[in-house]
Amino acid sequence: MAIWRHRARGAASTLAIGVVLALAACASEPEALPAGVTVTLQQLRSDVAERTAQVRVANASDDDLRIARIELRDDWFTGAVVRERDSTVRAGRTVDLRIALPPSACEGEPDAAERRSTLVIATRDGAEYRVAAADPLGFITDLHARECLAHDVAAVAALSWGGFTPSPPGSPATLRLDVAPAGGAESLRIVEVRPTNLLQFGADSSEPLRVGLEVDGTGEAASVAVPLVPLRCDAHAVQEDKRGTVFTIGVETAAGEGLIEVPVDEEERARMLTWVADWCGFG
Repeated sequence: MAIWRHRARGAASTLAIGVVLALAACASEPEALPAGVTVTLQQLRSDVAERTAQVRVANASDDDLRIARIELRDDWFTGAVVRERDSTVRAGRTVDLRIALPPSACEGEPDAAERRSTLVIATRDGAEYRVAAADPLGFITDLHARECLAHDVAAVAALSWGGFTPSPPGSPATLRLDVAPAGGAESLRIVEVRPTNLLQFGADSSEPLRVGLEVDGTGEAASVAVPLVPLRCDAHAVQEDKRGTVFTIGVETAAGEGLIEVPVDEEERARMLTWVADWCGFG
């Protein structure tokens, strides 16, 4: 299920965007980097959990590039990213410079066609270069969609995992999904819960668990009983588990549809892993 999100905007917003675009058209064009130097945005797998990214600077010129400051200005973040640290990229080298990402902007942000994303590179000799930020993997687009879908869901209801009831070997345990309306005017639909790399919903099926629960922001609290059995029974998988109790939930909101992650808290996670070990016979 693809994650997407779209918000309609009124005439006032359209007019404001038009004014901004008109002013931008009068501004100077982005300055080119020195010949042979390119910069791109990258997000490594290790960056995802910490919400960081890398500004990859490739210096194919004959001169060292001495960077004093990097700024990322993107309309889909709540503020600019500023990295003020001296970094030298030697001639012929490529260096990844880490930046911390601000929260995604999920209220009144422009659509993709109007979004601006700019990198500013300032050097120690006083030069400043302003270029369009290249994101070849599109990770900011994906991040914005995920976080703003979660934002839209939270405006309607808080989703959390409640009590876990273990079971004897051969029988399913039960994990309770609690739905607490947040008082918002919108509604959402909880479509399904997907299995993890460690847990599924039936001994002979790794299919998603269909839910189909309609949730109103001003409605009553609700809960869904989710049956669980181990997907695998090797001790190594349990001992090394990191994602086995992070469930992906398919949702539909007024702004879009997609997937959000709802992890089990640490106390319940420990109980669930102990249950898996007992259920599988190596506890």
